[in-house]
Amino acid sequence: MYQIKKLIVCLDQSELDETLVKFASFVARVNQTKKIYFTNVIRNLNIPKEVLEEFPNLIDNIVEERKTKMRDLVTQTLGKIKDLEISYIVKEGQLSKKILKLAHEKSADMIILGRKVDLTGTGVLSQRLARRASCSLLIVPENSVPKIDKLLVPSDFSDYSKDAMEEAVMIVEKYGGKAEIFCQNVFSIPSGYHFTGKTYEEFSSIMQMHAEINFKKFIRKIDTKDIKITPLYTKDEDDDPVEDILAKAEEINADGIIIGAKGRTAATALFIGSMAERLIQMNHKIPLLVTRPKGKNAGILDYILEI
Repeated sequence: MYQIKKLIVCLDQSELDETLVKFASFVARVNQTKKIYFTNVIRNLNIPKEVLEEFPNLIDNIVEERKTKMRDLVTQTLGKIKDLEISYIVKEGQLSKKILKLAHEKSADMIILGRKVDLTGTGVLSQRLARRASCSLLIVPENSVPKIDKLLVPSDFSDYSKDAMEEAVMIVEKYGGKAEIFCQNVFSIPSGYHFTGKTYEEFSSIMQMHAEINFKKFIRKIDTKDIKITPLYTKDEDDDPVEDILAKAEEINADGIIIGAKGRTAATALFIGSMAERLIQMNHKIPLLVTRPKGKNAGILDYILEI
C-alpha cells in the first residue's frame, strides 16, 4: 500500500471538527504526511443577484470567515508537525462532488470524514465517497479517540482483503510495531449441509477448518513485518456478518476497523462490496478505514462529477 502523503480533512463547523483535526494530527505524525487540506463546503447559497450587486464582497467574506474558523481550530488542536504544509479550502456547491473533485485534483491519499451520532447530520456522504473516491476513506465517529493498540481487519481472504491487511501492517509498523492486528473471518453454514450426512456441529468444524487453512495461505502472501496478527473465526448464526464484525470489534476493544473496497478497477469502482456498505451504515462507534488502491476510480471520475 501507499503512504498517506496528502490528506483531505472534511470540516463542517460542528463539534465533530475538533475530533477530526486530532485524527488528522495522528495520521500525519504516523505517516510523515507532507500536506493537509482542511476543507469546508458551503451548500449552494442561492443569493439573489440583486443582493450580490448591493453587497459584492458578501461571498468573499463568508469564505474568509470559514477559513479563519478552520485556521483557529487547527492552530489550537493540531500541534507542530515538522515539514507539514497546511492549506484551507472553502468551496460552494454539492458536498460529495466538491470533495471528490478536490481529492482528484490534489491526488489525495486519504479523505478523513466525520460520522455523526448525536450531532445533526447523516451518513449519506460517507457511502457516496466510499463508492466514488479515488483513494482511501477514514470515517471517524464523534467522540472517537485516535490511538492504535488493536485493529480489526475483516477478511474473506480476497485481493481487497489483502489490501486492507497490508494497510493495517503498514500503519502498525509506522506506529512502532507494538499494536496487535486481529484478522476476522466470518463463515456461515450452508443450508444444505444435512445432505452430507454431517451434523450441524460437525459441518461447523469443517467450515472452520477450511477457514483456518485459507488464513494460512492468505497470510503467507503478506509481509507481516513480524507484527502479531491473531486470526479470529466467527460462525455467522443470523445471516448478518456485519453484526458479527461489530460485535467482535467491541469485544476486543478495537481502536479501528480496516476493510478493503471491492472495486479495484474502473469497471467495478462503484461497488465497494456489500460488507463495506453495511459497515458504513451500521458502525457508529469505531473509526472505519475503507482502503482503495490509489487512483483506481480516476477513470470514471469525470463521468461521476456530471451525475
